[in-house]
Amino acid sequence: MNTPAEQLLQVSFKTADADDAGQRLDNYLARTLKGVPRSMIYRILRRGEVRVNKGRVSPSYKLKPGDVIRIPPVRVSAGPVTVPSSNLHLVQDLKERILYEDELFLVVDKPAGIAAHGGSGIEFGLIEALRALKPENSFLELAHRLDRETSGCLIVAKRRSALRSLHEQFRQRLVKKRYLTLVPGRWDRRQKLIEAPLKRNELRSGERMVEVNFREGAPSATSFEVVEYLDDATLLAAMPHTGRTHQIRVHCAYARHPVGGDQKYGDEIFNARLKSLGLKRMFLHAARITFTDPGSGQILKLEAPLPPELQAAVQRLRLK
Repeated sequence: MNTPAEQLLQVSFKTADADDAGQRLDNYLARTLKGVPRSMIYRILRRGEVRVNKGRVSPSYKLKPGDVIRIPPVRVSAGPVTVPSSNLHLVQDLKERILYEDELFLVVDKPAGIAAHGGSGIEFGLIEALRALKPENSFLELAHRLDRETSGCLIVAKRRSALRSLHEQFRQRLVKKRYLTLVPGRWDRRQKLIEAPLKRNELRSGERMVEVNFREGAPSATSFEVVEYLDDATLLAAMPHTGRTHQIRVHCAYARHPVGGDQKYGDEIFNARLKSLGLKRMFLHAARITFTDPGSGQILKLEAPLPPELQAAVQRLRLK
């Protein structure tokens, strides 16, 4: 018998409207099935229990107006979001990490080691923490993503209209992002742009790997700027013009200057050196993001300071 805090839903059918257009199916389900863990949402998607227009689709499917979504019976908590005890510190920490907020969106300084959202194998991500922190907001959705080990500026929409505006800015490449990274060796200042198409592959384990592939890859471009030369290392600014998975990491590796601390595409010797200096994470930080305020139309430029552990690594490598 269900507790008063839960209700067992029947199979339901919902029709996507204009406000739902462009939203990923997994995010739509997370918003519709409040209280249902992300792990369960991905489970019913994998099993094909969720259908769109009577067919199976991937979690990343973008909804279109008129799409009919079949939602199977699931238990929905009627109470507040339950925060796992191991994540209480994250929710509390986020209060101090909000860089900007108004009625339409907020920008948060995402810590490294936290996924942008929960998913397969990840129960609780940053967006879930924000929803727990701000239960009064009925709508909170990521406008874009950062890799789990990347820290820095991340935009979260608080209104559907703001999300549509931000997505359109990303599509038109109007959002400008500046990352800071630490790479081995001396980056050639003349290497200001890398244009190398990227192809994403998924291994049997489910792990995603991205490679430069000039025949089958999607167009990808990143600008680079030397910030400072260090002891056999370079502090580098990277400005992606496209938003491919692992783009900066793969382009740096392609240039033979892989991102420090990157366990997937990095250099083992340089990673070991950084670890000996006390750095236990990947050195990639979204330091600045520039975009148009969906409400006022003004250009906003927001910055997230370099985290202390990254500052310490730079300080230890500074040339004498």
